[in-house]
Amino acid sequence: MENILIEKQDNIAIVTINRPTKLNALNKATIQELHEGFKTLNEDKSVKVIIITGSGEKAFVAGADISEFADFSVENGGKLAAEGHALLFDYVQNLNKPVIAAVNGFALGGGLELAMSCHFRTASNNAKMGLPEVTLGVIPGYGGTQRLAQLVGKGRAMEMIMTAGMVDAATALSYGLVNHVVSQEELLDFTKGIASKIVRNSSVAISKAIEAVNANYIDGINGFEVEIKNFGACFGTEDFKEGTTAFLEKRKAVFPGK
Repeated sequence: MENILIEKQDNIAIVTINRPTKLNALNKATIQELHEGFKTLNEDKSVKVIIITGSGEKAFVAGADISEFADFSVENGGKLAAEGHALLFDYVQNLNKPVIAAVNGFALGGGLELAMSCHFRTASNNAKMGLPEVTLGVIPGYGGTQRLAQLVGKGRAMEMIMTAGMVDAATALSYGLVNHVVSQEELLDFTKGIASKIVRNSSVAISKAIEAVNANYIDGINGFEVEIKNFGACFGTEDFKEGTTAFLEKRKAVFPGK
């Protein structure tokens, strides 16, 4: 891995995009490495929560590497977006382990799209977020037009995309784009604190909950039906047996993750 770093501790993995001289911009190689990293961590039974952040103090991800696609054709552009969705953005959204974005600075274009594909977001108080693609004569192509509207509402999404403007961390918090804002010095430890709370719960139930919540945003899928199915499936798990037994015995559950 040349462009990302992975650290594991106490059932939490931290993925750091490590291209500080490029403000952690996403190029093809970085997207591929992120895919491979997430795939490996998803298969690692010792990892229960993943945090993704950027190296340095300036940027989470300041956008895509424009030099890679400046001369693309219509066909190449469509293929670029489709591959990005499959390898990273949709992949992260549908991962069965929680992924938290710790936005530590600029999250622009593909960077904001990556943060939005995570299950939720924390941010440092110097963070700035936006989708500036229309200044390049193109639109967000990694899910930005869809996920931003889902998170902040149609009107705000339209304004952010059309003006190509950035919002600061406080505005992002008021919009519901991020869940928490803290100082940059506190950001990673604060996010680890949330992750540690998640770690204590049933990883099997959490994966079922992720699938059920995501189902609400898929055309042709009835999210309530997915919830009913997944709720029932939980009753056949060892985690359910442990959770209910621990409750009745008035002790803390030790979930096997099965």
